[in-house]
Amino acid sequence: MQPALSTGSGRAGSAAMAHGPSRSAACGIFLDWGTNPCRLHRQADSQPLRHQGSSSLFSFLMHSSVKADEAASTAPFHFDLWFYFTLQNWVLDFGRPIAMLVFPLEWFPLNKPSVGDYFHMAYNIITPFLLLKLIERSPRTLPRSMIYVSIITFIMGASIHLVGDSVNHRLIFSGYQNHLSVRDNPIIKNLKPETLIDSFELLYYYDEYLGHSMWYIPFFLILFMYFSGCFTPTKAESSMPGAALLLVVPSGLYYWYLVTEGQIFILFIFTFFAMLALVLHQKRKRLFLDSNGLFLFSSFALTLLLVALWVAWLWNDPVLRKKYPGVIYVPEPWAFYTLHVSSRH
Repeated sequence: MQPALSTGSGRAGSAAMAHGPSRSAACGIFLDWGTNPCRLHRQADSQPLRHQGSSSLFSFLMHSSVKADEAASTAPFHFDLWFYFTLQNWVLDFGRPIAMLVFPLEWFPLNKPSVGDYFHMAYNIITPFLLLKLIERSPRTLPRSMIYVSIITFIMGASIHLVGDSVNHRLIFSGYQNHLSVRDNPIIKNLKPETLIDSFELLYYYDEYLGHSMWYIPFFLILFMYFSGCFTPTKAESSMPGAALLLVVPSGLYYWYLVTEGQIFILFIFTFFAMLALVLHQKRKRLFLDSNGLFLFSSFALTLLLVALWVAWLWNDPVLRKKYPGVIYVPEPWAFYTLHVSSRH
């Protein structure tokens, strides 16, 4: 795609050369997106400089509803991106701890990175790339600065989680039990000096709280920003193709795992209801979800149903109730595994 460069008379060209390259030319040379990012500044270039200092977050909130001219350009269903996205989520994220249990321990000693760690490294590279490609295909202009900050934070949070999760899964080979708290674990509570227990609790904090927050908050923020552009004024285009229907179940099932294992139900439910509110708001303007928006919304709706069934099934489990004593009771699948599956073997 050729960058959009302004053309004009000889005088205009000479003046531009005298004062350096224009912003559109510089942006075009700096980065060539599938959707030209310089569109973000076309309207700003015609305004006085004092009006260009507002933050990207303010701009996004002020323009959160889709305009008619932006909604008119409906994007086709991105089967390739959604397929790759779902596949790598299942293989590199869900399959990561499974691979650690399947591959022989002799191949990956406990003092070296495991096969799951390499899966996590690949996930930390591929997922941001796919998110950026998804944003490129959005028919709506999205705030670049917010996208960049979200991607950077996502990578940092996922990398923090990589370290904490690696040690945590290595401890399982030594008898660590995920359904118990750090201090209640048999291999931890007798450590001397006792300050070592504080170190393991710090590691758990980086893994389960800080890492997850910096990983998942920007992840869902990016998906919501993309979702905000998935509207069309044509009701006939508000339908999913057969390929999208095939991907809804594996996608929704993966998000169930993400919400339960990541302990991010509050973040997920907030995102889901924000999406629902946006759908109802746009419906009043006679704007409807396109195929990509329907796919994402349907996946999240299925996730909510699966989480509700999961919680109802384990509602009266006394051991898991002790580990998750708060108001929000959403047990982790791996805690269930170590309690009811691996303990039998």
